[in-house]
Amino acid sequence: MRIALAEEMRRIDKMAAEVYGIDELLLMENAGRAAADALTGLLGEIADRTVCILAGSGNNGGDAYAAARHLWSRGARIAIYSVGNAEHMKAATKKNLEICQKLGIPVRPITAERDWEKLRIYLRLADGVLDGILGTGVKGPLREPEERLIRLVNEEARHVVAIDVPSGIDADTGTMHGAAIMAETTATFGLPKAGLFFCPGAACAGRIVVDSISLPQALVDDKSILQEYLDDWAARSLLPARASDAHKGSCGRVLVVAGSRGMTGAAVMASTAALKAGAGIVTLAAAEGVADVLAEKTTEVMTSPLPEVRRGILGEAATDALFALLPKYDTVLIGPGLGRAPETGAMVRRFASRVQTPLILDADALYAFCNHTDELPKLGNPLIMTPHLGEMAELLDIKIEQLRENLVAHARKAAADWNAILVMKSECTIVAFPDGRVFFTSKGNPSMATAGAGDVLAGAIAGLTKEAGPHAAALLGVYLHGSAGDLAADEKAEGLVAGDILEKLPVARLKLKNGE
Repeated sequence: MRIALAEEMRRIDKMAAEVYGIDELLLMENAGRAAADALTGLLGEIADRTVCILAGSGNNGGDAYAAARHLWSRGARIAIYSVGNAEHMKAATKKNLEICQKLGIPVRPITAERDWEKLRIYLRLADGVLDGILGTGVKGPLREPEERLIRLVNEEARHVVAIDVPSGIDADTGTMHGAAIMAETTATFGLPKAGLFFCPGAACAGRIVVDSISLPQALVDDKSILQEYLDDWAARSLLPARASDAHKGSCGRVLVVAGSRGMTGAAVMASTAALKAGAGIVTLAAAEGVADVLAEKTTEVMTSPLPEVRRGILGEAATDALFALLPKYDTVLIGPGLGRAPETGAMVRRFASRVQTPLILDADALYAFCNHTDELPKLGNPLIMTPHLGEMAELLDIKIEQLRENLVAHARKAAADWNAILVMKSECTIVAFPDGRVFFTSKGNPSMATAGAGDVLAGAIAGLTKEAGPHAAALLGVYLHGSAGDLAADEKAEGLVAGDILEKLPVARLKLKNGE
C-alpha cells in the first residue's frame, strides 16, 4: 500500500474527476459514510447516541456534513457546530450543509461567546465527536477560532473520530503548530497520509482506518507516489527461500567491527543478531584489549583481536589487520559500541573506503562521518546507514527539531546525496533509497525505546544481506526487528530490553515465513 503526501492526494482527487468522471460530491458522500462507520465502530450501537459533529468550511467540513446525514439516518441524536467562513465553501460542501438543514439536523455556527459555552456543555454530554474542522491543507499556525475549538474538544470530549487527519496536524510531516485534535480513531481516505505515522501526528491519530471511498485502484497504485507501507505482504515477498543445499558460507559471512571499553554489549548484540537473522558465519573484530571479554560473552560468534592505539581503542594500527580480513566476508557492519576517539573515526573512514562488499554504518561509525559526509558517495559498495534521529541531525548539521519538521524529505534527499540506503530510526522507522522511494515500517512499539535495540537492528540487516541482497535486507531487517520487538513487548511490556528483541528475531522470521 502506498502512503500519500497531501499534494499527491489532491492530484488523485482531481484525476478521479477529470479522467474517470467521479464527481467530488460522490467522493464526499463516500467519505462521510466511512467517517460515520468509524464512529459507529467506536461507539457500537449508534441509535439514540448523542453525537457532536464539528465542521469547518473546507472539504473536511463537507465530509462531516455528509457523515452527519448517515449518523442521523441510523438514529443518532446529532448537533453540528460549524466554524469558518461559509462564503469560502466549495459547491460540494455547501450542498451537504444544505441537505443537513433541510433534514432538520441542527447546525449551529460558533460566533458569540454563548455559542462556545453551549458547545462546551454539548461536548460533555456527547457520546462521540466527529472532527471535521480542518483537513490536509493545514500549513503553519492555526487561526484563533480553530485553535480554540481544538483545545476545547481535547478538554471536554470523549471518543473522538478525526476525518482524514486530526485537525491541526500537517498531513505530510505530522507536525502541529499550536494544537491538534487528540483522536481515538482517524478515518483516512484513499491512502493513509504520511503525517499520521510521525509524532505528534501519530500520537494524535489513534487507530488509523483507511477507506478507498471508491477511488480507482489505478490512481492509488500510481508508481509516481514513492512512499510505501512495509506491511506483512510486502515483507513476505522479500523473504528469501533458503536453498536445500545451503551451507554456512552460502548463508552469509559477516564481519562486525565493534566494541570498546565499556561498550562490549553493543558488539555482542549486533554480531549475535546477525546470526539470529540468518547469517552462516559471523566474526567480531575488536580491539585486543576487549577481545577476551567478547570471546567469553559469545559462543557462536568468532572473535578477531585487532591492534589498538590505547587499551580498547582502535586507530590506524588496526587498518592493515582489517584489510587482511576483508576478502573472507561478503558483508561488513561497523560501528556498534566502537567509540568516538578521533583515531577511531579516522580508521573508520579509511577502512570504509576500501570495502567493496555491502557495508552497514551504524552508531559510532556514523559519527565518524560527521563533517565528512562528502566522502559517503565515494564509497565503492552498496552502503546502508542506520541513524537514529540524533545521529541523523548530526550528520546533516541541523537540530533534531528541524529534522522532525520533515523527516521524509530529509531522508529522501540524504539517501540520494550520499548514494546510500538510509534506515532512519524513529517512532516509525523509514527506509529511504537513492531513487527516492521511502518505506514506512508497520511494526514496532514504544517499549523498544531501550539501549541496544539499534545494535540488534544493525546486526539483523547484516545477517540478511547475503541471502536477500542489501536493498531487501534493509527492509526485512527493519520489519523483523519491529516484529521481534512486538513479540517481546507482549511478554515484557515496558520492561523489555534489547536482549529480548534479539531472542525473538528467529521467531519473527519463522512467523513471517509461515504467514502468521
